[in-house]
Amino acid sequence: MSGTALISAVYSHRLFDGDQWLRDHALLIDGEQIVAILPQAEVPVDIHSLDLGGLTLAPGLIDIQVNGGGGIMFNNAPSASGVATIASAHRDYGTTGIIPTLISDTPDVQRKAAAAIAEIRAAGVAGVLGLHLEGPHFEPARRGTHKAAMIRPPADSDLAWLASLRDFPTIVTLAPEHVDPGIVRQLNEAGLLVCAGHTNASYQQICAALDEGLRGFTHLFNAMSPLQGREPGTVGAALDSADSWAGIIADGHHVHPAAIRLAHRAKEPGKLILVSDAMSTVGGPDSVEIYGERIRVEDGRLINAEGKLAGSAIALIDAVRIAHQQAGLPLEECLRMASRYPAEFLGLEAQLGRLAVGYRADLFAFDDNYRVGHTWVAGEHQSHAGA
Repeated sequence: MSGTALISAVYSHRLFDGDQWLRDHALLIDGEQIVAILPQAEVPVDIHSLDLGGLTLAPGLIDIQVNGGGGIMFNNAPSASGVATIASAHRDYGTTGIIPTLISDTPDVQRKAAAAIAEIRAAGVAGVLGLHLEGPHFEPARRGTHKAAMIRPPADSDLAWLASLRDFPTIVTLAPEHVDPGIVRQLNEAGLLVCAGHTNASYQQICAALDEGLRGFTHLFNAMSPLQGREPGTVGAALDSADSWAGIIADGHHVHPAAIRLAHRAKEPGKLILVSDAMSTVGGPDSVEIYGERIRVEDGRLINAEGKLAGSAIALIDAVRIAHQQAGLPLEECLRMASRYPAEFLGLEAQLGRLAVGYRADLFAFDDNYRVGHTWVAGEHQSHAGA
């Protein structure tokens, strides 16, 4: 440790470090890093401390699919200020790391989105981890709420630009059946995290993409060819693949709790990730405008004029709660699905997703009703009104 004047201690009667539960421990933070986790009795008395009382302390949540927040949609405001508003809104709910997600749009908006991520990261906003480009290279019949006029096959200029995105983790969701053989390998070798989504691909087509380096699946079960006895489809390939990750939206509307349980049993341990697919209603008004169309919250779900689900109205802490309370998964596993596993997917497992010495101090505290009282991002503390 450096001088104790720089160190602060966070006392917790219930601490989850990403592996196990610890009772009556304290976590010590020096600058941006965690420097110790000790029994409370062993903490030096001459350092600043915060006692969380009955709150649970856990690794900060990491959401790899965030379309908006705080009244802002990323597509509508592909700027550093727009991203900052989205990140701030989700931080109120314990999400300390986000991957802003741009749904299908024009090449110009895509490039503005990537420039916004580069700008805000250069400004030192630690909670913005990268970029997710969801589309526009999709199967039109599986486009969901994505605008039909935006869906298109990738041009050479698209592929060259995607391959240039090397400064931060970038997820690209596409339909493998709509790209030429070798394209997934090309993008994978360029360092992109390629996922299948909004796809009608067969099991065989997905297996071919996995052989080329397909990394994962975007919102498992939704907007993809289903599992059937004679044709396992994209869902079957996702569940059958040992090395891939799959995101899943546990909002009580997109996926039945039984399907969440089945996916958890089928996937290799550590490969199922909770995502919010949140729109701007998180921390904002209860309606969204995207592509000039108004999307509204109805009975807790977001639907467009066609009656289709259009993203979700939850934050990631809600997915943790629903996966635990409705799907019956252990709370510690739900927390890992929203912190440790997405960190591993992004290749950030040595920095984020655990509370351990040498890790960045990204953490949050919540009560028994899943209301957030405190967050830390790179050691910077913020109190919240939730708990």
